[in-house]
Amino acid sequence: MVQIFAPDQLRHVDHLWDDGEAAGLGPVELLVYRSNLLGADRRITNTGGGNTSAKVAAPDPLTGAATEVLWVKGSGGDLRTSVRANFASLYQPKLLALRELYARQPERGVKTPAEDRMVELYPRCAFDCNPRAPSIDTPLHAFVPLAHVDHVHPDAVIALAASADGERLTQEIYGDQVAWLPWQRPGFELALRLEELWRDRPGLLGVVLGGHGLLCGAADAKGCYELTLSLIEMAARSLAERAAERAAGRPNFGGVAVPALDDSRRRELWNDLLPWLRGRVSTPARRQIGTVHDAAALLGFVGSRDAARLSKLGTSCPDHFLRTKIQPLFVAWDPVAESLDLLKERLDDGLARYQVDYREYYEACKRPDSPAIRDVAPSVVLIPGLGMVTWGKNKSESRVTAEFFACAVEVMRGAEAASRYLALPRQEAFDIEYWLLEEAKLRRQPPERELARRVALVVGAGNGIGRAAALRLAADGAAVVCADLELAAAERTAAELVAAHGGGVGVAGTGISGCGPAIAAAVDVRDRASVATLMARTVLAYGGLDHVVVTAGVYPAPDREGRNTLEDWRLAFDVNVTGAWLVADEAARIWRAQGLPGSLVLTTSVNAAVAKRGSLAYDSSKAAANHLVRELAIELAPLVRVNAVAPATVVAGSTMFGRERVIASLAKYGIAFTDRDSDDELRQRLAAFYAERTLTRAPVRPEDQAEAIAFLVSDRSSRTTGQVLNVDGGLHEAFLR
Repeated sequence: MVQIFAPDQLRHVDHLWDDGEAAGLGPVELLVYRSNLLGADRRITNTGGGNTSAKVAAPDPLTGAATEVLWVKGSGGDLRTSVRANFASLYQPKLLALRELYARQPERGVKTPAEDRMVELYPRCAFDCNPRAPSIDTPLHAFVPLAHVDHVHPDAVIALAASADGERLTQEIYGDQVAWLPWQRPGFELALRLEELWRDRPGLLGVVLGGHGLLCGAADAKGCYELTLSLIEMAARSLAERAAERAAGRPNFGGVAVPALDDSRRRELWNDLLPWLRGRVSTPARRQIGTVHDAAALLGFVGSRDAARLSKLGTSCPDHFLRTKIQPLFVAWDPVAESLDLLKERLDDGLARYQVDYREYYEACKRPDSPAIRDVAPSVVLIPGLGMVTWGKNKSESRVTAEFFACAVEVMRGAEAASRYLALPRQEAFDIEYWLLEEAKLRRQPPERELARRVALVVGAGNGIGRAAALRLAADGAAVVCADLELAAAERTAAELVAAHGGGVGVAGTGISGCGPAIAAAVDVRDRASVATLMARTVLAYGGLDHVVVTAGVYPAPDREGRNTLEDWRLAFDVNVTGAWLVADEAARIWRAQGLPGSLVLTTSVNAAVAKRGSLAYDSSKAAANHLVRELAIELAPLVRVNAVAPATVVAGSTMFGRERVIASLAKYGIAFTDRDSDDELRQRLAAFYAERTLTRAPVRPEDQAEAIAFLVSDRSSRTTGQVLNVDGGLHEAFLR
């Protein structure tokens, strides 16, 4: 018998329902609420996976007549973050009528064109012109005769679904209240089979879908939520008990073969390995962004005696191998007895073999209308002692791939404890991976932006030009490391990027798996160790580095007589010249290991070309930085292009223009001001004065520099190196002589 657990009885999932919060919600909002709670627990369903639904009575917008509407999570999106707009609404009577239309199809059945054509009809059932595209799972919810339905992918239930004894285990755990259905690809035929099950078995609460997951339902929203939790809890408890019974004679995954290295040593080896490996799974046009995952459970699997055997089987759930491919690349290595160079040799061999095997898999399984073969490099690489690195076109994709394979490990753990783990047959896996409907979904995605698949490091990102550059590069699709002497300032910029582009944010080095499209890090460019630490954190967060922008700079203010001290001179050269060189020198190790074209953009100044009184240290250091650009262009060629932007005075947002310096400049030029004027007002007056000295008569803004930086970083300037681009509004004093 199925047991509905009280909230305090649950041990393997969390009961998050709040009656007070749910009381004021309408039926659709209650569906969104339930969905968010289910999606918040990765033990219940995957990122972007699962569907929830509710059948709601509503008046027809045209006739006013009462009708039944199916609200179901639409194609794409994620249960945890979904809002009302992520749900499709469809006329339930029209969806039910599709059964008769399907029955008249001359060729129908699983994986037939007739079945796939039904998906094209779902939007024609849309209620109230809802534009959300329905998912292929829509009929699973429509045909099950329950008001509220959850379809999720819990690790514990998929362990049953991927077990050699899945049907027997389902019966033992749930009795007759939960049915077992052997693997069948999601679609119209599966929906009809589910409808038949509920018709033939009164009192049925749910179904374990072989190789797939769990579908269950109830008469009300809270009841559906609590049933889902309870079915997962029952499976998890049963698997835990079976694992405990077998632990003495058969430890998890056959026991430890290669112990995990300590955190410090793993980070050191990943720092050396990742750029090299990124270069081998990428091409200049299709670079990959990495995610390192080395939690204890994952390390235990990768270092186990059964890891090689289970890795060859690959994942089971369709949601998994759409990201992880048919199988990962597992490379045998003993980090204590064997060298890193030997690991690289084995990785080279393994990558070559993987690509051959993947092509053979494609050729053996392809159908006449299959999409063209996709990237043949592995998306998951497993290394004993180190853990796992996953690759994707952006950080979100590689992070979700890591999450999916970690879930697959837990599925393997449960299935092996209870019985024996089974993967889907290769042809079935291929038919999911290269399903024409999935291909159509991929083709609907917007084109990649100019800096997609690229990792950009901006040094000085906390304010001014650096902040503007970070925002600009992220807008073009780059993953951005925001580095600054002041960590709080870098964190503010990184948070802006995450708010604009989504995903998680983290301080580099404090939660690698959790970081998103931007991270923050502190750096002192005068200190090589600090710069090296920054590079290591960048590599651990994203797998490598493509573009470096250095905007960090210092202006040592002269004394009242316009002179700089020796300390001023040293500071100017330490930051503006030596700091830029240290960043370039440390980045060069990554660029050379990757073997992928990169770019470096420094920020100098038109002051480098215009001699004047009062800023000797600053102007001289910037002149040296100009020549550093030319030297580095030669040093790093042909792999890395090196250029610079040379601003005139950029007052807005610059930390070099504090209130006292602005007031001193206003007084120097005889510009009226009062002590009551705000900092912004003072800066605007000074910027307007400087603008009048230019040919364009326009203030020079951080955004102007960022636009030039974006051009120099991008492939649009692929034939430009060793150049200094003035972005000064037109200072004729700085013209080339």
